[in-house]
Amino acid sequence: MTTLKTKLQDDLTAAIRARDELRSATLRLTLTAIQKEEVAGTEARELSDGEVEKIIAREAKKRREAAEAFEKGGRAEQAAREQAEGEVLADYLPKQLTDDELEQLVAEAVAEAKGSGAEGPKAMGAVMKIVNPKVAGRAEGGRVAATVKKLLAG
Repeated sequence: MTTLKTKLQDDLTAAIRARDELRSATLRLTLTAIQKEEVAGTEARELSDGEVEKIIAREAKKRREAAEAFEKGGRAEQAAREQAEGEVLADYLPKQLTDDELEQLVAEAVAEAKGSGAEGPKAMGAVMKIVNPKVAGRAEGGRVAATVKKLLAG
């Protein structure tokens, strides 16, 4: 069993014992998503920590999007709940890059792409190929793409 999945299960047990409803509900849903992924496909398999991390990131993104939707719909209480669940999941993800750190990595990738002949807005794909492995899991794809566009434009 992966160490991250084990940590989630141990934390779930602790949250249940502490009667922490928010944390236990969030961890239950996340563990369910992990188990669904494990049995998806032709045969059951054990997920690596990297795959478990991707699932947690996906669940956290769902919470952020739901919070935004509830906020737009004028349902502040549900939005607060979704944000709180997202914060619980953030504890299990790598620390996110700051805007400055992200811009630094993208600038290096742009320079590398220019070195291989790719320039201007058409270099977007080449730069993304270079920068994505470097930021994997530490910045959302939309943020990365926006920073790449900004640096390629000027």
